[in-house]
Amino acid sequence: MKKRAAIVTGTSGGIGSAIGKALMQEGWLVIGINRSDTDTDCCDHLVRYDLSRCENEQEFSQDCIGEIRRLVGDVPILALVNNSATQILSATDDILLDDWQKSLAVNLTAPLLLSRAMVSELRANRGIILNIGSVHAQATKKEFVTYATTKAALHGLTRAMAVDLGPEIRVVCLAPAAIGTPMLNAGFEGKEKEFSELEQCHALERIGSPEEVADAAVFLLSSKAAFFTGSTLYLDGGVLSKLHDPA
Repeated sequence: MKKRAAIVTGTSGGIGSAIGKALMQEGWLVIGINRSDTDTDCCDHLVRYDLSRCENEQEFSQDCIGEIRRLVGDVPILALVNNSATQILSATDDILLDDWQKSLAVNLTAPLLLSRAMVSELRANRGIILNIGSVHAQATKKEFVTYATTKAALHGLTRAMAVDLGPEIRVVCLAPAAIGTPMLNAGFEGKEKEFSELEQCHALERIGSPEEVADAAVFLLSSKAAFFTGSTLYLDGGVLSKLHDPA
């Protein structure tokens, strides 16, 4: 029987799937949360729940939190990985309120509500909350207003919860740059020039892999990162350090 459990949201995506697999390999019992079915090799149990509906607290408590606790059983919960996110692009004057509110629900409210619901278990087990942020919280581009705002708020939530929940619970953030997920790769299909330009924006002149994000997540959840809380680790390939000067 596994001795520790981790909750990972968004296990159908490239990053969430990689994190789930890596944690399973490390001996964690992984409870995935996803709005649709996901591969069984990235989590031990799946909670099917659409986090955009999390603001319905009664439904969220019954259909998500209740199911998590049923599936975990007697295994202590030591980690919550808030990975699930939605990215809806639009210029400021075209942003739809429904898209804005959906983004806030998935990218910010759901991490807060999941963290709040798991506080007693995490506090008792001196656990960890890992929020998956983004370089867009620090530097962004056109049409990313909604996404960048929610990720910047998630970074702020990380700092505030680390102060509020310490010392029993560590709260950390991992912020990747461009990562070669199936979704990203599909978006660049037939666009080799644009993909090469994206790679060149990074100091390492390549994008990251989901497995590299998972390796960083495993480290942050481990005792080797025991003094790491309230901070963001930018897994950005140097993109935030590189000046994009046209001259």
